Amino acid sequence: MLRKLAQRLGILQHSFAGGVHPEMYKVTAARPVEVAAIAPIHILPMKQHIGEACSPLVKVGDRVLRGQKIAKSEGYLSVPVHAPTSGRVVRIEEHAIPHPSGMGLPCIFIESDGDDESDTTLEPLTNWRELNPAILRERARMCGLAGLGGAVFPTFIKLVQDKRFPIETVILNGIECEPWLTNDHRLMLEKPHDILTGMAIVMHMVGAKSGIIAIEDNKPDAAESMRRALAEASEMQGVHVVVLPTRYPQGSEKQLIYSLTGKEVEAGRLPMHIGVLCQNVGTSKALFEAVVQARPLTERLVTVSGDAVENPATLSVRLGTPVRSLFASRGLDDLTGLHLLHGGPMMGERLKSVDVPVVKSTTGLLAMRTETMMLAHTEEQPCIRCGHCSEACPVHLVPNLLADACRSDQFDRAENYQLFDCIECGSCSYVCPANIPLVHYFRYGKGQIAQTRREQVFAEASRKRSEARERRIEAEKTEKAARRSRVRRDHAPAKPVESAEPENNDATQEKS
Repeated sequence: MLRKLAQRLGILQHSFAGGVHPEMYKVTAARPVEVAAIAPIHILPMKQHIGEACSPLVKVGDRVLRGQKIAKSEGYLSVPVHAPTSGRVVRIEEHAIPHPSGMGLPCIFIESDGDDESDTTLEPLTNWRELNPAILRERARMCGLAGLGGAVFPTFIKLVQDKRFPIETVILNGIECEPWLTNDHRLMLEKPHDILTGMAIVMHMVGAKSGIIAIEDNKPDAAESMRRALAEASEMQGVHVVVLPTRYPQGSEKQLIYSLTGKEVEAGRLPMHIGVLCQNVGTSKALFEAVVQARPLTERLVTVSGDAVENPATLSVRLGTPVRSLFASRGLDDLTGLHLLHGGPMMGERLKSVDVPVVKSTTGLLAMRTETMMLAHTEEQPCIRCGHCSEACPVHLVPNLLADACRSDQFDRAENYQLFDCIECGSCSYVCPANIPLVHYFRYGKGQIAQTRREQVFAEASRKRSEARERRIEAEKTEKAARRSRVRRDHAPAKPVESAEPENNDATQEKS
């Protein structure tokens, strides 16, 4: 209510609806990034992004170099996978990945040789300002870039120049509103120039003239670091830093755009439709490395923290590193009875196995004590229709009605309540006094609807194949009948011609 009143009075010009203020627990914010040791074995899943899975380019026994492409993309919505270090391929088989279901995917296992020798096939594009954006987009695709803020959407697709929707403003997302996580915070403190160069490359690629670096006010040192770097970058006059009040989920793309510009991205549309492009600061740095340093995406920052970790840190980790080894490096060898989260506590997912690898979507790894988790996951009670979830929802949904529809398998009703507009931020579950795991019901509903749609697509494809087969068989029958008819006509014996003699004899007989 106070927020809405402030908006009416003009104190908050652009403040997205809903949101919550969880305790942030940014215990690693003041600690510099540490480099994690190279693991003896790296496990590389063939799917680490939104889109189609990749297919292996190597076989067991092959030696690979760091940055070498070991799996090629299949389809447009896909990016390749690269070796995180030099070594030998020892296995290619299914293995568990960071997923709440415990599911597995085909993975390439690389045994490190300790040399960490790099592939030098790619050449740096230091003259990127003079290059066609299509060349830079291809570099982003070749280097396997995907959104490092957690969405892991292939980066090159977002960098398409569409003349129908020219990009006016590039927004660099440094919000990092999830509790515990400090990757973006530390990156802005330690690598501001790399981030800005990546942003300049993005602006060049999409033709944007202005840019905004968004940071929440709980990171004043990061804001100051980016301002200093901007002051030294004379070619980025149209870019400025904007500090926003801390509120979750301000880092969500649509909510951030509204907070900064007052423009609303309607349901079913993309930021490009209103002339805006958002990129995470980590993705911006990865783009700088891909273009200027010719380095494919083989590592990322990961916050290893939680109330069960005595020595938390923000680590620079090679992709494929086993999660168990990262916790062990922070002094946590015994994980018995602990709850492990992949990502932050609001939108992250609980790990069923610790023997999974770090992937491109791994923003954080949290180890939480049972008593802490029980405070947030007590027994579910009946909904009391208090409306707190609707107030907290940043997308103007009615979460309690949505949950009822999903729980009772009334998926048509859930779709009518705009289920797929839900961003699964967890704000509704956070404020629910009845401890209803609302987001879990939403994910269940989305999964069931997606499964039904896949079955419908398969059934429709089967029906079309069946109809095509029947048409083909009918056409073949018709063709065969026509062919038989032609054969009969062309090869049938000629009818005998009756002679005239009998007729003459008959005539003679009649005369006689």
